[in-house]
Formats: sequence, C-alpha cells, structure tokens
Amino acid sequence: MNSSEWSSFMITAIGNFGFPIVITGYLLIRFEKKIEHLNNSIQALAHVIRDGGKSK
Repeated sequence: MNSSEWSSFMITAIGNFGFPIVITGYLLIRFEKKIEHLNNSIQALAHVIRDGGKSK
C-alpha cells in the first residue's frame, strides 16, 4: 500500500468507524510484537519465581 492509498484508507476508516476505534486498532497492530515480547518475559519471570530463583 503506497502513501496515498494508506491516507485514503485511514480517512475512510475514520469516517466509517470513528477516530477512537481507528486509533485503537492502529495501536494494537503496531504494538502486537511488543505485547508478545512482554508476555514471554512475564512467563519467564513466572518460571524463575516458581523455581525459587534457580537458573537451569
């Protein structure tokens, strides 16, 4: 998608769905990998806590 297509899509989406919903969708897509990385870090921390801080 080039720049003009993207801006046209965003304007249409804002008109159809409303600004807050479009921004929320954009942020969720943009931060998906960061949220996944955070989830993996939390799971690793849970394993360390469960094992009493012992490293493998």
